[in-house]
Amino acid sequence: MSGSKILQRLVTPIVKQSQCGYHLSRIMWEKSSNNDNGAPSSGSSTNLPSGPLTKPEVPAKITERLPAGGEYRNPLPVLTGDYNTHLIPNQSDFLIIGGGIMGSSIAYWLKQRFPKGLSVTVIERDPTYSRASTGLSVGGIRQQFSVKENIQLSMYSAEFLRNIKEHLSVLDMDPPDVQFSPQGYLFLATADGAQQLHENHELQKSLGAKVELLSNEMLKKKFPWINTDGIELANYGYENEGWFDPWSLLEAFKRKAMSLGVEYKKGEVVGFEMKNMRGRNRVTNTIIQDDYMDYVLVRGEDKEVYPVKTPCCVVAAGAWSAEIARMANIGVDEDHPYLHVPLPVEPRKRYVYVVNCPNGPGLEAPFTIDPQGVYFRREGLGGNYVCGTGPTASPVVIDHDGTYFRPEGPSRNYICGSAPANKAEEPSIENLDVDYNFFDEKVWPSLAHRIPAFESLKVKNAWAGYYDYNYTDQNLIIGNHPHHRNIVFVTGCSGHGIQHGPAIGRAVMEYLLDGDFKTIDLSRFSFDRFFAEDELIFEKNVV
Repeated sequence: MSGSKILQRLVTPIVKQSQCGYHLSRIMWEKSSNNDNGAPSSGSSTNLPSGPLTKPEVPAKITERLPAGGEYRNPLPVLTGDYNTHLIPNQSDFLIIGGGIMGSSIAYWLKQRFPKGLSVTVIERDPTYSRASTGLSVGGIRQQFSVKENIQLSMYSAEFLRNIKEHLSVLDMDPPDVQFSPQGYLFLATADGAQQLHENHELQKSLGAKVELLSNEMLKKKFPWINTDGIELANYGYENEGWFDPWSLLEAFKRKAMSLGVEYKKGEVVGFEMKNMRGRNRVTNTIIQDDYMDYVLVRGEDKEVYPVKTPCCVVAAGAWSAEIARMANIGVDEDHPYLHVPLPVEPRKRYVYVVNCPNGPGLEAPFTIDPQGVYFRREGLGGNYVCGTGPTASPVVIDHDGTYFRPEGPSRNYICGSAPANKAEEPSIENLDVDYNFFDEKVWPSLAHRIPAFESLKVKNAWAGYYDYNYTDQNLIIGNHPHHRNIVFVTGCSGHGIQHGPAIGRAVMEYLLDGDFKTIDLSRFSFDRFFAEDELIFEKNVV
């Protein structure tokens, strides 16, 4: 048998089996059958189809996975891990919507518990996190809450930050540094709020928080730069309270999660596919009928919509979580006993201002919050401070009018701000533009009254961010929906999510893998509380 016929017998079956890409085997055959001038060799014959070569239709979903036949593919990018990570998987054991601090913390804890045999996928529509609450927070952490669970969450998160290198270090990479500054929080109260502040203090102390009450005279002696007029009592957290760099914390969680095998995919969730499930309640012996979430529909970068099969979907989409809930008909079906109640989370915009004041409070200044909600903290070493409306971060001081501040670094820089007095004053959420008139009218007067040195401050910079605001009781929503039982919500922290992220991630891991909360009982924060007003849990210390 001639060499050409042997080659034909070896190649022809491959041509018949080819389904995508160019017919590489046919190209190989024609090259071997032609002479140096490109003409067919004498005596050669073939049963391959004649005519010009054409590229067959290739399904869009696999074009990125399979290179065209005959093209050289450098193996180096594959070997070094530089390949397309945005291909949406067909299935995942856990699919997390939202790759901010909550989603990344949950992903880390799941894979830390089971590094092998458990697939975890995080869907994030904006990997730059340009509108995410995490990176736009001022990074405060405090134990001074009025609800037991919030205090416990903060206490664990503070310990996590102190030992972050043990938790989130990755082999052959620099250990994480979130620049945790445990300089304390300072809450100020007028005569009207003194009793509540005292009750909060007693609860915090009973749980092990390091806090101390300061009378007007004690406050004046400890922090002489504060105008104590109208202040009856202050609560000072002197350990495990302060601020940190939120962006560095997110990067550390994400890097560690990916090292454990978590897959981050760029995409946008556009819907769900449901399966009707019918069963019997073992307790009440009644028939129950739920919608079981079978697929999450994800629009990829190529604009194609991919169904991802998953037994559990975790919604950690922050301020936009209610949009995801509505895709599952939650809050849409007014006649349904469970679906008529919406997920009570909406975005609320808060401004943060960076100001300079060379004669401002020094390094000893805590994250200070005025009763009105205006806050400040030091920023660097050059006399700059961060101030605004939202999370707090230095020994926090809260004044009766809600003004707060904290120092930002040792450079006389400060972060400061103030919360709107009512919903009618809430700024538009259409964009992240900053209203500087808000500073002049709402923030600066309160700051200058409480901290006289701030009379001469100058605004240097500003930004805006979003709260995932729970407009019902300003507290976390965690756990599955009573109708869609394999859709789990983790949202609604109303400004204190960044500081609770490490602890909430651990709690969700326990809830998903153990079936219950093991370390901190967060069952009171379930979705079920919105069906009975007497079960709402109001947090009184929301900045």
